[in-house]
Amino acid sequence: MSRIVYATATSLDGYLADADNSLDWLFAVDGGDDAIAEGETFMAGVTVYVEGSTTYLWVLEHERVLDEPSKWQTFYGDRKTFVFSSRPDLTLVPGADIEVLNGPVEQHIDTILAAAGDGDVLLAGGGALAAAFAEIGRLDAIYLSIAPVTLGAGAPLLPARFDSTRLRLTAVHQTGQFIQAEYEVLSD
Repeated sequence: MSRIVYATATSLDGYLADADNSLDWLFAVDGGDDAIAEGETFMAGVTVYVEGSTTYLWVLEHERVLDEPSKWQTFYGDRKTFVFSSRPDLTLVPGADIEVLNGPVEQHIDTILAAAGDGDVLLAGGGALAAAFAEIGRLDAIYLSIAPVTLGAGAPLLPARFDSTRLRLTAVHQTGQFIQAEYEVLSD
């Protein structure tokens, strides 16, 4: 059965991006490339990506994917990608398997799981989208790379409430300056 896993990097004070929607702070931390490489085993089981339009647009802009559409393959491979967006003018990467979804997560969960088959679904961003999956009981795990940086403001890691009975730490280790932590999300 497919798992839905929210995998992301966060600052020590719980932000995904700074107040200017920048990730420059993340790429300045020693060990970031090693942390990405460690995720390759997990990524082998991922068949579907899900992200919000802010994350999608950041990838397009930061990596200049529309100038070089072949870069999409480098990041996503042949995986189906669903982008949640209410933006009617969202530009899609030519040749990429991207579908734009609009509306509540619960309205699209069956489509996402059908596309995943026996593989995992990776929620790549952002925190509000992961919270929406959690709200309908469809978030199975959270994989965090915690950077030794505080931002003070920005895009929150997970704007949802979980008490200690809902999260079980299943793995933790250090990669460079990052803490890698994995949590199983337990049902209510």
